[in-house]
Amino acid sequence: MKIMVIGGGGREHAVIKKLKCNPKAEVIYALPGNGGIAKDATCVPIGAKDIPAIVEFAKEKQIDFAVVTPDDPLVLGCVDALEAAGVTCFGPNKAAAIIEGSKVFSKNLMKKYGIPTAAYEVFDDLEKALEYLETAPIPTVLKADGLALGKGVIIATTREEAGAAIRSMMEDKIFGESGSKVVIEEFLEGPEVSVLAFTDGKCVVPMVSSMDHKRALDGDKGLNTGGMGTIAPNPFYTEEVAKECIERIFLPTVAAMNTEGRSFKGCLYFGLMITKDGPKVIEYNCRFGDPEAQVVLPLLESDLLEIMEATAKGTLGDLEVKFSEKAACCVVVASDGYPGKYETGFAITVEEGMTADVIYAGAKEKDGVIVTDGGRVLCVVATGEDLPEAVEKAYGNVPKVHFENAYYRKDIGQKALSVLQKRGGC
Repeated sequence: MKIMVIGGGGREHAVIKKLKCNPKAEVIYALPGNGGIAKDATCVPIGAKDIPAIVEFAKEKQIDFAVVTPDDPLVLGCVDALEAAGVTCFGPNKAAAIIEGSKVFSKNLMKKYGIPTAAYEVFDDLEKALEYLETAPIPTVLKADGLALGKGVIIATTREEAGAAIRSMMEDKIFGESGSKVVIEEFLEGPEVSVLAFTDGKCVVPMVSSMDHKRALDGDKGLNTGGMGTIAPNPFYTEEVAKECIERIFLPTVAAMNTEGRSFKGCLYFGLMITKDGPKVIEYNCRFGDPEAQVVLPLLESDLLEIMEATAKGTLGDLEVKFSEKAACCVVVASDGYPGKYETGFAITVEEGMTADVIYAGAKEKDGVIVTDGGRVLCVVATGEDLPEAVEKAYGNVPKVHFENAYYRKDIGQKALSVLQKRGGC
């Protein structure tokens, strides 16, 4: 079976490693992949947004199955184009991917169908937005409508900061046309939880919950990033919370998309906040989270390729999807300076005797050597019988990975461990 995975980051590497476990996966192509992914798949220098070239490659190589993982190609209609060419795909079509592609759409969807989320207002006029901010509760959350590389959300703690943020989005166009419309929403408080779910548009199979660590520095300080590490499962996601999420959020969301004629097939990401009033949706993503996939997929005991095929065919309900009771920890090793300015091109070496997995994100091959090629360079991922073991194992292996200018947080998982300690769980 010839498989094609679109994308070139840590999420894609995690997916490819899991797909390789199925003996049917004879050949796996990564478009474009990266220097580390090249150890597990054949990398092809075609960009994830170059949909015509992707389709031509799929035809040329007679691809049997495609996995489209990044947000941009999904929102641009990559699945539609591949399916029109006769290629079966895992991932939502363009009509369904709008759930991430437009914050305005997703907020209006939740409002229309009674799915719990923060109160909000939508603006496409700068002066009206500024006028609203004069009396809006502070802090407030400002969101660019469209995709913005994960950076289109600003939490403003003063009216001056809120006004400046709105101007930067709508007037200065720091996020391009994604900021032409903005959502100004209520600031929610509580622990955050990420839940990925397989869905074929009929049934929903939630994966293990996870906790991302977005800030660049220890103690949740510094700038927001794409994620400096993750743990799974998330101790805030109790059985009681999970039951409420399935009944009030997961199933209603999939049903709402069906009613809107936008049936969602693929991986639907629920970014949740557990507030005093119960769980509420912060955001939807139309694909695997990164680096959430890096801790969730290692805990998947069922075959990923079988699940993806069933999701595409609409037969997910016929499968029993199993996850391990163990725990996982992912520590992102980044280029110093990320998410600001940083240098690249440094050789990456990995010592022998690693007892954790290395997932490559920002890396490329140069003259036969893998070198740094991004802010988030790689992830060290470990599993354990429980969270303390997984965290200890991950951090025990981080020093075995070397490149100049390497930086990582030293406290991934500490918040979760504190919760478990208070409950007597570790």
